Amino acid sequence: MSDIFGVTLKERMNDFGVNLTPESISNLSRYYQLVQQWNPRLHLVAPCSPEEFAMRHVLESLILLQYMDQGARVVDVGSGAGLPIIPCLIVRPDLSAILIESSTKKSVFLKEALRKLDKTNNATVVCARFEDTEAPEADFLSCRALDQFSNKVSALLKWVRPGTSLLFFGGDSISEELRKEQIHFEHVHIPHSERRSLFVSHKPQFIKPASRE
Repeated sequence: MSDIFGVTLKERMNDFGVNLTPESISNLSRYYQLVQQWNPRLHLVAPCSPEEFAMRHVLESLILLQYMDQGARVVDVGSGAGLPIIPCLIVRPDLSAILIESSTKKSVFLKEALRKLDKTNNATVVCARFEDTEAPEADFLSCRALDQFSNKVSALLKWVRPGTSLLFFGGDSISEELRKEQIHFEHVHIPHSERRSLFVSHKPQFIKPASRE
């Protein structure tokens, strides 16, 4: 299965605007193996073929890299299985990240995955709801699989520090919420997907005025 996963990455990476080295493909395959080992217990992702995992999960996640500057700091909310941020960290060692995950069991997986992939020096896991933490200084906020994501867009925008660029995966419900909040964004179509998109908002200054009673 790992061989099929690696071959799919190599054959499909150009579709997603990604150029992977043999070393990156090998390390991404290690990550895929870790997810497969833990998935029966934690239900990190829905069961899928190696080809689907390579395209829908890993290559889709790596679309983010074209938007991230060298040395970028990322806060990833609702990290779950480590998507999208762990594949990005594997391919771009210059990145650093804080992974925020409310599930204790999934946080254990994230810490173990980062350890096995030698990423503990540039990534930290915070086991908490984002609402219960202070937003860290970051260049980017990424979010892909947060539970009830569309219902939490407004809370995320109030939580994140002004000037942080947004990288949100989702469908029409996410774009609708961003429009309600008057956030200007770029709508990026995800290859081989009919409904999912990436919404990019570069350093929005969404400081809301204090309400008057």
